[in-house]
Amino acid sequence: MALDFEHLGSDFIRALRGSRSQAALSRRLGFRTNVLYAWESGRRWPTAALVLQAAQRLRFDVKGLLRRFFANAPPWLEPIDPTTRAGVAQLLQELRGKIPVVELARRTGSSRYAIARWLAGTAEPRFPDFLRLFEGASLRVLDFVALFHDPNTLPSAAPGWQALQAHRRAVYEFPWISAVLGVLELAEYTALPRHTPGWIAQRLGIPREEEQRCLDVLERSGQIVRKGRRWQLARSQTVDTRQDPAAERQLKQWWAELGVARLREGAPGQFSFNVFAVSRADYERLRELHQSYFRQLRSIVAQSSPSERIIAANVQLFPLDEPPGRS
Repeated sequence: MALDFEHLGSDFIRALRGSRSQAALSRRLGFRTNVLYAWESGRRWPTAALVLQAAQRLRFDVKGLLRRFFANAPPWLEPIDPTTRAGVAQLLQELRGKIPVVELARRTGSSRYAIARWLAGTAEPRFPDFLRLFEGASLRVLDFVALFHDPNTLPSAAPGWQALQAHRRAVYEFPWISAVLGVLELAEYTALPRHTPGWIAQRLGIPREEEQRCLDVLERSGQIVRKGRRWQLARSQTVDTRQDPAAERQLKQWWAELGVARLREGAPGQFSFNVFAVSRADYERLRELHQSYFRQLRSIVAQSSPSERIIAANVQLFPLDEPPGRS
């Protein structure tokens, strides 16, 4: 379900304005002319920094919202104001990870020279271009929008948000869905003359009934479509499971237990552990390294081609001297 980033930009700004008149908000933001009319109509666009500054003036805690978006806030977020040109550039760099500029240009349809300038902070993206690049780098622009507004109230965002929420619920309820989606991208599957029931189940080592259950849910939620004789992904989405902390904990536990089961069975994989004593400062350094590793892992996955293996990565780092229930 493709997003129209110009309409999304207009809807976002209109929702920021709320019940205020365009003229009144234009004056409050320090403009002598009715710039809100030009922004909402798409005749002229503010920069991303200017929209975030407007949100800040309207009592949105932009830095706090971004902390929530990232869960583990990147170090640059404390010293840098995200509503400035430098802050927007740093945010886009964070989302980009190690994705090449050429790949971002391909995903967004933007000039690679423009993207390079936006990432360097030597130029500022128009707000729709910011949203487009945000999605191209992370596939999470609707989660970003949801920090400020209920996407269901934005005509340009509502259909995509409802599909994303349906996918999120499906991932909570049927954890194997993520792996089944991955199998559909495998070169071996796309080379099959037709979909063969049980082929996915055999590849993943799951019951055939589980394969069919996942395919049924994916089809109902619009994640896959039948094209010719095989299933294909209808769209790519990154599902942020942190929206429901209890469900996310259960999902993490499910994948951790699967790793334990594979370890018990002597399955191939990297199963390592280390128990050690460190200083509090070095524990924080290890936490930062842990987060950096996972960001780099996601970046490699985003660029990897062709798709040949389905991988699960369980990464754990936790203090043993803070057991559950300790006051």
